[in-house]
Amino acid sequence: MNEHRDDDVLICRCEEVTLGEIREAIQNGARTVTGVKRRTRAGMGLCQGRTCERLVQQILRAELGNAPEEIGTSTVRPPVRPVSFGSLVGDEGGKL
Repeated sequence: MNEHRDDDVLICRCEEVTLGEIREAIQNGARTVTGVKRRTRAGMGLCQGRTCERLVQQILRAELGNAPEEIGTSTVRPPVRPVSFGSLVGDEGGKL
């Protein structure tokens, strides 16, 4: 019971994901960083996992006993910025 007393500790501050939620995701089948991300949104906030990814990897290794290669890293997403409809259709002025 003592091992789960810290389940309310925040691991992903951007998405407010707790250690308990990550452990639950692992119990429900998550075996990689991406699996945890899909189940909990850990790593999907403003920092894109730069703050929490290593913590998630450590939790996975502790819970599963897997090697780092088996746990992997998160999928990388490029920064998103607004795009005008004009630029999508090839209008150089950016207006329709």
